[in-house]
Amino acid sequence: MSKIIIYTTPACQKGKEAEEMIKEKGIDYQIKDVSRDKDALLEMKEKSGKFHVPIIEIGEDVVVGFNKEKISKLIKYI
Repeated sequence: MSKIIIYTTPACQKGKEAEEMIKEKGIDYQIKDVSRDKDALLEMKEKSGKFHVPIIEIGEDVVVGFNKEKISKLIKYI
């Protein structure tokens, strides 16, 4: 199971940027397309309290939006 989950949609540019950033670090991650997966949408809402993307779950932490600095700090501990 991936320690990083990116909740996003195909049209979300910031989700794509987050994915690229994590991919460059060589860290495994999972993409959940909330536009096509109702369960993923509800899971995202439960974890973040939000209905907008991207939502990035890194271990026990949830990052709302593409916050490059916060993501960088959190992935150091993966």
